[in-house]
Amino acid sequence: MEKQLTTVETAQKLGLLEEEFEKIKQILGRTPNFTELSIFSVMWSEHCSYKNSIVWLKTLPKDSPRMLAKAGEENAGLVDIGDGYACSFKIESHNHPSAIEPYQGAATGVGGINRDIFTMGARPIAQLNSLRFGNPHSEKTKGLLRGVVKGISHYGNAFGIPTVGGELFFDECYNINPLVNAFSAGIVKVGETASATSYGVGNPVFIVGSATGKDGIHGAAFASKDITEDSAKDLPSVQVGDPFQEKLLMEATLEIIQSGHVIGMQDMGAAGITCSTSEMSAKGEHGMDIWLDKVPTRQKDMVPFEILLSESQERMLIVMKKGYEQTIKDICDKWDLYCEEIGVVTEGGRLRYFMNGELAADVPADDLVLGGGAPVYHREYKEPAYFQEAKKFNIDQVQEPEDLQAVADFLTTHPNIASKRWVYRQYDSMVGTATTTTNAPADAAVVKVKGTDKSIVITVDCNSRYVYADPEQGTAIAVAEAARNIVCTGGEPIAITNCLNFGNPYVPEVYWHFVGAIKGMGKACNAFGTPVTGGNVSFYNQSSDEGPVFPTPTIGMLGLLENKENQMTLAFQKAGDAIYLIGDSQNDIASSEYLYSYHNVKLSPAPYFDMDQELKVQAAVKEIIEQKLIRSAHDVADGGLYIALLEAAMPNELGFDIETDKNFRKDAFLFGESQSRVVVSVSAEQQAAFEKALQNKGVNFTKLGTVTSHDCHIDGALFGGITVAKKHYDTALEQILD
Repeated sequence: MEKQLTTVETAQKLGLLEEEFEKIKQILGRTPNFTELSIFSVMWSEHCSYKNSIVWLKTLPKDSPRMLAKAGEENAGLVDIGDGYACSFKIESHNHPSAIEPYQGAATGVGGINRDIFTMGARPIAQLNSLRFGNPHSEKTKGLLRGVVKGISHYGNAFGIPTVGGELFFDECYNINPLVNAFSAGIVKVGETASATSYGVGNPVFIVGSATGKDGIHGAAFASKDITEDSAKDLPSVQVGDPFQEKLLMEATLEIIQSGHVIGMQDMGAAGITCSTSEMSAKGEHGMDIWLDKVPTRQKDMVPFEILLSESQERMLIVMKKGYEQTIKDICDKWDLYCEEIGVVTEGGRLRYFMNGELAADVPADDLVLGGGAPVYHREYKEPAYFQEAKKFNIDQVQEPEDLQAVADFLTTHPNIASKRWVYRQYDSMVGTATTTTNAPADAAVVKVKGTDKSIVITVDCNSRYVYADPEQGTAIAVAEAARNIVCTGGEPIAITNCLNFGNPYVPEVYWHFVGAIKGMGKACNAFGTPVTGGNVSFYNQSSDEGPVFPTPTIGMLGLLENKENQMTLAFQKAGDAIYLIGDSQNDIASSEYLYSYHNVKLSPAPYFDMDQELKVQAAVKEIIEQKLIRSAHDVADGGLYIALLEAAMPNELGFDIETDKNFRKDAFLFGESQSRVVVSVSAEQQAAFEKALQNKGVNFTKLGTVTSHDCHIDGALFGGITVAKKHYDTALEQILD
């Protein structure tokens, strides 16, 4: 055993609290050596243990008849989609690495989330991402964005999984801390999955995939502290990815699972070998003896803590049934992968790590993990002073502009609203040939499930400005908008995953954001029947200079399209069709892009939102799609009704001629972002049936006007031609970045 003992100062340098160091000594019955303390430091980091968030995460709904693997049970959620198939999906952050080294930070985020999916036995079929950056005109932001997009595209394209959608949002609160959230979904036959567990004394433990290097050491702890000027010195905490190696690893692991001889399997993400050995052992209520000198390494003379904590990519820990060692070796030889037997399953719950025959560390698996001995905290939270100030906002304080076309042009070219073509052109959305929304734009991505007639419908959503204005209401809106996007595409929402991006949890005002977001998410998920399958908490997204980012609880939602005949586009289809607005408009501009960016009013409440109204609108939209009463459906979101109309008109270069409602301020009617509204187009022969269907559902609707052949008219006035508007919309972001 390593002789050098540690002190409280050592523990604090590794990110542990003094009381945590004392607890570790109690657990071990002695003072830990440096390797053991390093193990506890990564496993008890927020990134691995959720010690500051788990008490609230447990309040989220996790059950539904479709649920096959609940939140926290496996590497990713698993939902029954019928016909003997299941969908595994998850979203995770790679924020801190991307802030320091954007290319590798983003690339390895993509690699890590896909490994979570295929470790379950599911073959990934689609990716999404949610990106947040600072001022798009600053050279720093441009560099970060270019690096992140290049990293995502290089890894995803080379790995061969289509990137089918996502979101991109800019605000100065993200100047220091960009957010990079990666989502992946895969398909597996029910009953052919693998579990992240370990049991059976004497069963061999294998490491499969790439060699282990010094990249990513203490990466989990690095992700559990604020970004500072010294963070660049943490570059070894950023992993290095190889998408071609990951492709080989995926094919090999899926084949190993199909052999039927796997006891358990877990990818090596945060905390590397430490995390996979401890979590699998704790779940299976067994221990392991691990021989670190048998781990293939990229650098000579790596010491035990470096091997244990390395977050080198494209690696898997696999426990096989004894007697089938040759099976896994033959499969890995076929795919040209390292495959080394590095340990054995033992009785009891202890993890013993050896180096050249000497015991380097001896720790209890259960005390390392969430639900075992890892600490759990109830943090203080306090409403920020600005919250009550925001409530004082009154629309009458804002003078309505005389030139509303200038406002429309401003919003059309705003980087938060304009086309993200500059980004998605770098992604391969066609590989796999299953994506059906590439040429038929819709509010959510639709990806076919091969072997069936159904498709999954997926989206990522969060307006963090709304969440900052009111965490509970803003997060409920994020869930509602995700569901609305899926319903407008013809799907049925069935479950969510979340990526919870916040500042330092020890700051009471930041933790208040977190608590409010969880409350809002729980209420909304219960209302929509979309349980939480898992996800990721990313705290410490703040800097000493600029404070925390906007609270950003990104919602990744899974929907199901049972009948491809019900797939709906957002695009207007034919001149002469009637345009309707389903739902109630409001005299409301709160937290809109129009108020925030055009008028520079930074404090206001979240937009108007009523859950009962939202549920009614979504039920009505679902019904009229199924009854084939509409030609298009597009939700009203960022930029308000005008942007929704423009986005519906542009794909087929049609126009619109509408009348505003004189009961509302014209700017609020056109640019306000009150929720629960959908723009639809209806053929002349279906108008009567359409109106009757909505009346029967008790949902309010307004006939706005008609689809035209080209120009845009509002209240009889020309608002410009669609060709010019489309050019400005398509090229605005490119002009900033190129």
